[in-house]
Amino acid sequence: MSAGSVALIVPSDFGVMDLYELGVPAAVFGTPQPDLADPWYELWLCSTGTRTRDTKPGFTLHSTHGLDDVVNADTVIVSWVPDEVIEDNAPVPPELVSALRDAHDNGARIVSACVGAYALAEAGLLDGRRATAHWMHTALLAERYPKIHVDDTKLYVDEGDVLTSAGMSAGMDVCLHLVRRDLGAHVANQLARRMVVPGHRPGHLGQFVDFSVPASDEQGLTPVLDWARARLDEPLTIEDLARKAAMSPRTFYRKLHATTGTTPLQWLLNERITRAQVLLESTDLPMEKIAGLSGIGTANNLRHHFLKQVGQSPSDYRQAFSHR
Repeated sequence: MSAGSVALIVPSDFGVMDLYELGVPAAVFGTPQPDLADPWYELWLCSTGTRTRDTKPGFTLHSTHGLDDVVNADTVIVSWVPDEVIEDNAPVPPELVSALRDAHDNGARIVSACVGAYALAEAGLLDGRRATAHWMHTALLAERYPKIHVDDTKLYVDEGDVLTSAGMSAGMDVCLHLVRRDLGAHVANQLARRMVVPGHRPGHLGQFVDFSVPASDEQGLTPVLDWARARLDEPLTIEDLARKAAMSPRTFYRKLHATTGTTPLQWLLNERITRAQVLLESTDLPMEKIAGLSGIGTANNLRHHFLKQVGQSPSDYRQAFSHR
């Protein structure tokens, strides 16, 4: 499958805080990975101002495209609006709003990170839809655009042709989610591994997960989670995981929820669905076998959970993403 073109909106008043939220999609979509998918994405840096300029952090930025090129992209990502939009209730730049509307009308997938949701909202692309943004800005977003169903707890929200995500690291989550949608779980997982980030944090995970630094490495759950991933085809229970972690079930439940934002049973289901995705992409195994190897049980159970988690049937997913 062709990955397509990604237009990344580069603000005219580019500053230090923009480095990360622009750098993440640039790294994901702008670095060719020919052994994973060829062709890879084509990244366009679309400037809202002059294409070459000195930026506030003290370096020169050259954009390959202008705002007028956005209409021709397959995917458009915006993580920025001017500070005065948030602080002084100033309008979103009309040229940005127009570019997003034109791109959407032309069939592009529109994605926001952090306060970029304000630009999508002003363009009317979020009316009647679920959406999120960085939790510091969701209350104002909901107040200013009452037609939007704002959820300040989600890492990202996928509405098909329009996606919104929280700030900072949630931008990585939504970018990998897009790769998973476009090129399959195997490619997304391998890319995440190369970037040394979690392969899959589902969008429904909360923004308020406690990631406080533990007092010692022994408090980490990585060993027991790796142990569970190697045994997904077995009937694992929370008691099994807690015993392996040398904790009571209650303590294990609390620590896993604080670390991942999800329950042990939901974590296991997420991992099993990911395992099923990889098997569907890379093997000819029948559905019953895949259901067994991923620990989901039967083909009917696989279809039920797959539809709920992924949004399409296992057979449709295999047809779309098989890399045989």
